[in-house]
Amino acid sequence: MTTAHVSRARVALTILFLSATAARAQGTPAPREAGVVPGIEVLLRDSMSLVRGKRVGLITNQTGRDRRGRSDIDLLAHASGVRLVALFAPEHGIRGTAEAGARIASDTDAATGVPIYSLYGAVRAPTPAMLDSVDVLLYDIQDAGVRFYTYVWTMALSADAAGRAHKPFVVLDRPDPLGGSRVTGGVLDTAYRSFVGEYPVALRYGLTPGELLRYLVGTGQVHANVHVIPMDGWHRAMRYDQTGLPWVSPSPNLRSMDALLMYPGTVFFEGTNLSEGRGTESPFLLVGAPWLTDAGAIARELNAMALPGVRFESTACRIDAGQKWGGQTIPMLHVSVVDRDRVRPLEVAAYMLQVIRRRHPTDFKWLLPHMDELAGSDALRKAVDAGTVAALLPVLDAQSRAFERAAERYRIYR
Repeated sequence: MTTAHVSRARVALTILFLSATAARAQGTPAPREAGVVPGIEVLLRDSMSLVRGKRVGLITNQTGRDRRGRSDIDLLAHASGVRLVALFAPEHGIRGTAEAGARIASDTDAATGVPIYSLYGAVRAPTPAMLDSVDVLLYDIQDAGVRFYTYVWTMALSADAAGRAHKPFVVLDRPDPLGGSRVTGGVLDTAYRSFVGEYPVALRYGLTPGELLRYLVGTGQVHANVHVIPMDGWHRAMRYDQTGLPWVSPSPNLRSMDALLMYPGTVFFEGTNLSEGRGTESPFLLVGAPWLTDAGAIARELNAMALPGVRFESTACRIDAGQKWGGQTIPMLHVSVVDRDRVRPLEVAAYMLQVIRRRHPTDFKWLLPHMDELAGSDALRKAVDAGTVAALLPVLDAQSRAFERAAERYRIYR
């Protein structure tokens, strides 16, 4: 890193320590709130100096809301002294309704008349022209706590763009919905870098968006002047269903806490010719294909493994048109989460893949390069093919522990 980049990284590591955070740092308990208070409310309550009198750009979607369900767009548009001049839409669009991978077009917000620039179309980060009218760029999106969810890479690339334009970047922090106390899945091999894995972090990284960006800046991978507006009331062991915050699906197919918990594993079926449950009532909890006629036997074999936190059942579901195996009713495996504290989704999915691959060596197909990009390397695919998943899992765990140690200094919450 150049001397200039070192200097910028040091500046960027500054967190805006608001009254509650400062009290915690001094050992004085912060005033208790009813549930978790998201960063947008903390900004409006304590830190308006960052935006007052400035032209504000906002990267957000339908999850950028306060505890009463009011959108950041409305809150900032009506905040005294704030000029909301630009909105930026990630994958799935500003309202989160577009399907995965669908290109998003630029538009205008009907309620405020503010232009909406797409960051999931021709560009993945704001251009200098988009930032020309902006004094400060804000980010507020609920992510899924996993490396292959594109929102955090929109954040990182946008922060880097803001840094090049000499504009401050502010993260309005939100929970890691899976909780921040478990780091799993191995670290991205940069040879497999893509928009489902821009930087070498653990698959389940155990960090809030603000903490993740602090890590990327602190390690010299992103160069930006970053402020993090921390939440009140969140701690590392807290899953989203324990925060008291209303649930807003961060994307069309993450509709429940159980789907969110299994997503770090069952997403890998996107990299195969099996359905991952898109087009059913339970995406990422259902897996199937027309040729999976032995789903009942597979469920019994997987249940015999006694994998923690889950049970398997066989069923049949009709898939909506436009999805993998769309318009057909196919045999499927249903993954039931029976213990949210014990489930290990990557392990569950890896053994599911291994069993299905062994039983259907001709029918089963990998979809490349997508599978390896999701996994962050070719190691999982090769282990499934060789039947050596049990040997791979400790290797991934060791990588995850190393990442956890490196990221620990950038944590904000206990």
